[in-house]
Amino acid sequence: MTDAPLASITATAERKRGARLPVMVGIAIFWIAVMIVIALTADFIRPYGITAFDLKNRLALPGNAAHWLGTDELGRDVLSRLIESIRISLLIAFGSTLISAFLGTSLGFLASHFRGIVEQGVLMLADFQAALPFLILSLAVLAFFGNSLLLLTCLMGFYGWERYARIARGLAISASAQGYAAAVSQLGAKPSRIYIRHILPNIASTLIVSMTLTFPEIILLESSLSFLGLGVQPPMTSLGNMVGYGREYLTTAPWIMLAPALVIMFTTLSISILGDWLRDQLDPTIR
Repeated sequence: MTDAPLASITATAERKRGARLPVMVGIAIFWIAVMIVIALTADFIRPYGITAFDLKNRLALPGNAAHWLGTDELGRDVLSRLIESIRISLLIAFGSTLISAFLGTSLGFLASHFRGIVEQGVLMLADFQAALPFLILSLAVLAFFGNSLLLLTCLMGFYGWERYARIARGLAISASAQGYAAAVSQLGAKPSRIYIRHILPNIASTLIVSMTLTFPEIILLESSLSFLGLGVQPPMTSLGNMVGYGREYLTTAPWIMLAPALVIMFTTLSISILGDWLRDQLDPTIR
């Protein structure tokens, strides 16, 4: 009689240990939340305009009472530019991730539904996308068409869509084989309703994890393009733009480059840690 309560207590303790949030995940969530708050409130918390000059405080060291993170060679406040850069970079990464997920999932559902020539065409496009160096493609497009925030966001939206297409296609085929999709279809539901209302909710967790893995890659890709001078253009600024601009002053004013570089590193690391944790939590085979 005493074994059952003991087993119950042991199971409860194991569940509590499993439900405890890891320290690194908690730190990652806190950092991501801070970045989102900064992006949403940038206009209110930014102490100066991003183009405001203070020639009397050119290349001021960090810790200055007027400029906490110092200034650049034109006297522009690094903290203000960093806050604006966080907003622009997160806006591009978030918009591009949504475009990529929508495009890939839609094509994956089309391949799953029609099969045959449509499926082969989608898979062929996915193979072509995976084999093509996306950075080179981006450089060619931006050099030919010019660059704007909208074009850059849409271009980044083509990054990684083949992953979503393959995942959505495979999971949709698996879900259709389970029978509930066929049952709903026999009741007269349209294919669009079946995929959106019944299949998509069942595969959403896997797609969300994929988004957390693509998001930091897009941040790094945008930073690379801005570093090369083909990303966000002045007077706007982004994290990659600040890093590319600050490389010329790495030996004389390293804080211009180090501040955005650290933000890029911690943000991508935090999202990757969160994505790995979500993958473990949502994977039934691990539990």
